[in-house]
Amino acid sequence: MANRIFQTKAKLIKNIEVIKNYYKIVLLCPEIAKEALPGQFLQVKVNDSCLPFLRRPFGVHRVNASNVEVLYEALGQGTRILAQRKAGEYLDVIGPLGNGFDYRSEYRVPSTAILVAGGMGVAPLVFLADRLVKRGTRDEGRGTIALIGARTREQLLCVDEFNKLGCDVRIATDDGSKGFKGRVTDLLKKFLHGTLYTVHCTIYACGPRPMLKEISRLAKQYNLPAQVSLEEHMACGIGACLGCVVNTIDGYKRVCKEGPVFQAKEIVF
Repeated sequence: MANRIFQTKAKLIKNIEVIKNYYKIVLLCPEIAKEALPGQFLQVKVNDSCLPFLRRPFGVHRVNASNVEVLYEALGQGTRILAQRKAGEYLDVIGPLGNGFDYRSEYRVPSTAILVAGGMGVAPLVFLADRLVKRGTRDEGRGTIALIGARTREQLLCVDEFNKLGCDVRIATDDGSKGFKGRVTDLLKKFLHGTLYTVHCTIYACGPRPMLKEISRLAKQYNLPAQVSLEEHMACGIGACLGCVVNTIDGYKRVCKEGPVFQAKEIVF
């Protein structure tokens, strides 16, 4: 999935709060938009000062011909600064970085793609759903199923986006305030147990590490291919600092370089 990487001053077209403390930015950067693949990320310098010193990594949420969208939570120092940036300003951006989801070669577009998102894990999966739909996974009985998990209904993200793409959207909330009561992995387990077509499914997932560990276990149990996008702290984002390594069956690998997307069976959780 090698593609070109750019460093550019991207114009901030939009920076809006979509729900409390969660924001979406739209960046004008046509070179990156052309190259980006689902699951890849950007390294963004959130302001022009030396603080914070490090760039922040953000998964690519959506793209069009010239714009890249990023969904983020204003949680730490860097993202709180980013939330204050205004339309018309410029951000120093490097990308697209990392390896994304392999939805085009190995599986030849699966009959059913099951997208499993926990919390902010929805961000790259909307981009993936868009590409899957455009490749015709809904034709001839094929489909894309989006399982979205959150603590409460107020923290659900991107439900409308998945619906507009024509996905079969199913929701899980920890407190039962919307959809299935429980974890999104419990919803996945229920779906897999109740379908006769698991042999034709591929799982794509992004979210907290415990969620991905359980998805890896379920994929092994049902003998399903699964790809997981890992969320790790990154410093350089280009593979130089070795600060984001994870243990795999083939030794330690860098999330920013060999990942962030891995085959679930590779990861030693």
